[in-house]
Amino acid sequence: MADELEKRGNELFVLEDYEEALECYSQAIALEPSKPSLYISRASAHSKLENWTDAVSDANKAIELEPSLPKAYLRKGIACFTLEEYETARTAFLAGASQDPVGNTFKSWIQKCDAKLKDDESAQHANDSSARSSEINGMHAGSDVSLEQNLTASRPEKDDAHTPTPTPTPTPMTVVSVSQQSVQPKFRHEWYQAQTHVVITIFAKGIKNDDVKIDFGEQMLSVIIQAHDGEPYILQLRLYGKVKASECSYKVLSTKIEVRLVKAELINWKGLEFDKRQDVQRHSGIIEAAVPQTRYPSSSKKASTDWDKFEAEVKKEEKDEKLEGDAALNKLFREIYQNADEDTRRAMNKSFVESSGTVLSTNWKEVGTKHVEGSAPKGMEMRKWEV
Repeated sequence: MADELEKRGNELFVLEDYEEALECYSQAIALEPSKPSLYISRASAHSKLENWTDAVSDANKAIELEPSLPKAYLRKGIACFTLEEYETARTAFLAGASQDPVGNTFKSWIQKCDAKLKDDESAQHANDSSARSSEINGMHAGSDVSLEQNLTASRPEKDDAHTPTPTPTPTPMTVVSVSQQSVQPKFRHEWYQAQTHVVITIFAKGIKNDDVKIDFGEQMLSVIIQAHDGEPYILQLRLYGKVKASECSYKVLSTKIEVRLVKAELINWKGLEFDKRQDVQRHSGIIEAAVPQTRYPSSSKKASTDWDKFEAEVKKEEKDEKLEGDAALNKLFREIYQNADEDTRRAMNKSFVESSGTVLSTNWKEVGTKHVEGSAPKGMEMRKWEV
């Protein structure tokens, strides 16, 4: 049955009906999950549909099942190249070339990766030089300078999964977001960042280490969790910025999984995922100066202000303010507390907390040696709430 589905998928692939071909390959994998050629074929279909992160995932599975298949490395390398994962792509192409020393396809792709990596290095040097110049100017202007690196996006030309693969030429690409994938997420995830790293927390209880498979790329994260119901949870992200894949890590805890990404560039991520609209600014190569939000008083005589006098006037207005009801009572309590000695303050704090806000005493000798019981107002009843 799996062979028939694979054959049907191949026929649909030739007819360029990639979505139906993808469905056939998926059904075949469900019946025979240990056959690497099925994952290679499905990776090809994903590539045609521009589901690049899915293509990488299937290629990785094929390599895991059979490490000696050159086409699996080729599928992974092309998808990673399209995702601007040039280091990862180059590694895949080198591994494929070691399994297929005669073919020239891998050599061509390795040269493309080398060219891209060289361009990135040159761009980084140029940006660093611009950043240093801007920082010097910024010190005179009193503003902070933020630097954003230029990125280039490219896609290889179409390749056929079932015929000899010609040398592809990169063309513009479209990235499919995680929300467009067929697998619906079962676990909630959140993220936060520091200057040097990003932490993603996936809230999944009772997951074991063996149930988790996480792959890191230069600008890609793939998380696969084998849930208890048999259906895997898949989170595949094209990240906002590049990371140092070799330094990234994760921990599986009893209630969650923490993924730590180490930033390759010390920039502030505007989001967790790559966004084309945000990338427009990164492509422009413009170094933007951060305008300080806080405006301090001018030192010129024209704009000079007696701030001590201004503060005194504000305090006087607060003191003379006419309040009524609870506002007046709260103001009285604040004044008593501010002007009280240490024992009085301790008495007020202890009595207020222990009585659940119904008693306020200033006599430390009276409340310091006993528990202060609450006293409900007339017509009301004291209750303790369990937290």
